[in-house]
Amino acid sequence: MGFCIGRVLKNDHGSDRLMLSACCKHFTAYDLEKWGQFTRYNFNAVVTDQDMADTYQPPFRSCIQQGKASCLMCSYNGVNGIPACANHDLLQKARTEWGFRGYITSDCDAVATIYEDQKYTKTPEDAVASALKAGTDINCGTYMLRHTKSAIEKGKVSEGDIDRALFNLFSVQLRLGLFDGALAINQFRNLGPLDVCNSEHKKLALEAARQGIVLLKNDQKYLPLDKHSISSLAIIGPLANSTNLGGGYTGVPCELKSILEGFQEHVENIYYAAGCKDIPCNSSSGFAEALSIAREAEYTALVTAVASLSQKPLILVLTGGGPIDVSFADGDPRIASILWIGYPGETGGRALSDIIFGHYNPGGRLPMTWYPESFTNVPMSDMNMRADPSHNYPGRTYRFYTGDRLYGFGYGLSYTSFTYKILAAPSRLSLRGFIKDEPQRNVLSERSNAVDYILVDEVEYCNSLRFHVQISVTNNGDMDGSQVVLLFSRASKSFKGSPERQLIGFERVHTQSRGIAATSFYVDPCEHLSIADEHGNRILPMGDHILILEDIEHAVSIET
Repeated sequence: MGFCIGRVLKNDHGSDRLMLSACCKHFTAYDLEKWGQFTRYNFNAVVTDQDMADTYQPPFRSCIQQGKASCLMCSYNGVNGIPACANHDLLQKARTEWGFRGYITSDCDAVATIYEDQKYTKTPEDAVASALKAGTDINCGTYMLRHTKSAIEKGKVSEGDIDRALFNLFSVQLRLGLFDGALAINQFRNLGPLDVCNSEHKKLALEAARQGIVLLKNDQKYLPLDKHSISSLAIIGPLANSTNLGGGYTGVPCELKSILEGFQEHVENIYYAAGCKDIPCNSSSGFAEALSIAREAEYTALVTAVASLSQKPLILVLTGGGPIDVSFADGDPRIASILWIGYPGETGGRALSDIIFGHYNPGGRLPMTWYPESFTNVPMSDMNMRADPSHNYPGRTYRFYTGDRLYGFGYGLSYTSFTYKILAAPSRLSLRGFIKDEPQRNVLSERSNAVDYILVDEVEYCNSLRFHVQISVTNNGDMDGSQVVLLFSRASKSFKGSPERQLIGFERVHTQSRGIAATSFYVDPCEHLSIADEHGNRILPMGDHILILEDIEHAVSIET
């Protein structure tokens, strides 16, 4: 998770000034909305130290240290028995270990849930006191407004607690210049809709939508279509003619356009049918109309699962923010191509049509593993990342999942093919001179597999150990295109809790047809090659670490 620090968060009037205050949320282990008897308000996330250290906390640490966020939002749920907004150790870790400078806000009414849903305190005043003393500075909602005065009168909240909360909040407002009167230091002060909806921003939105679309299947190079040879196109699905593609947390779009309208810019004769009354598509009502237009049109683009309606090759377009088991479509020869567009925004229709008609070469990669439908049997209340065969638990994410998968993390096709080479990377890395005096020799032993390791805290000057990996990307096809290069690593000796692989970084590289482009990665052994042990400590295994670039592997030996 990386951030550009200077783009919008800071201005030129001093390093401490802010143009805007960015907020990281929801802190932490907030992965359950509603499942079984649990809701996000009463759920207690039981998380191991190991999973906390290498899965749940790193995004927030990065958001604070790299992104320089000045706000942190604590979540509704409990974490190991303590509500997140009342969890002193959790909230203070952000300040003492990550260097957080800003204010901590609750999610809306998350202070109320401490008492009302999680029954963590005996009174509302105790809930307010526990949140303030833990480090929550401001409450989204009215709960503190209604109960803080009473909490002070009962001696549960001190003046010092209030002063600290106000200091953290006002210090951010001062950095924003909110107390500077009508000064024009903050360049965002006078911006309006015309500044947001300018041509440069519209182009950026279109490019972002194009880059995010993932081609999952393309049998016999069915795509791209030649629009000059197409007389008609059938588009089927309730989302095709909808402009509400972002849910309830969207802003005002610059220009409302549906996916259907995006295609109308390319093809004159378009037949449209919703096919289903709604997204679940549990009723066959509307199928007859969909079948009728599918037979009339030369090509059919499918937005929902009605693949059996036509005998012609189909294009299945999937929307939504998560994985879907479309194994039925992946194995169906009548469905020639599958694309996942996620939530593409107001330019999604044009971006999709640009890709389908070959004006843009798809280069998106999946940001998550796509599991089979059977994965829904795994309890969502189980927060463990690591697999547990004794309980038939397959683990989660590309790092630890051991079950079958439809598409893996980072999967994505292109209209062309690419080959890779590692041009330069070290084969040996010595820690001599970088380890604190007389480090303790540590050994992880599992059966006959013993692994020496060094605690990352024992390594001095980690930045001096960083090395450079140079990579070339060759476009073997007849179409220009971009490719997202993913560099992974794994320790050559596996042991309990070690990931199958972990991502070091990614870079999007554009190459011309038959051309070659280069990119590079900086690898920090302390960050990228270390793992968390069972106690949550970062350890650096000795011996070979394998750098993985598609089907290429390169060993780097770390020695003391």
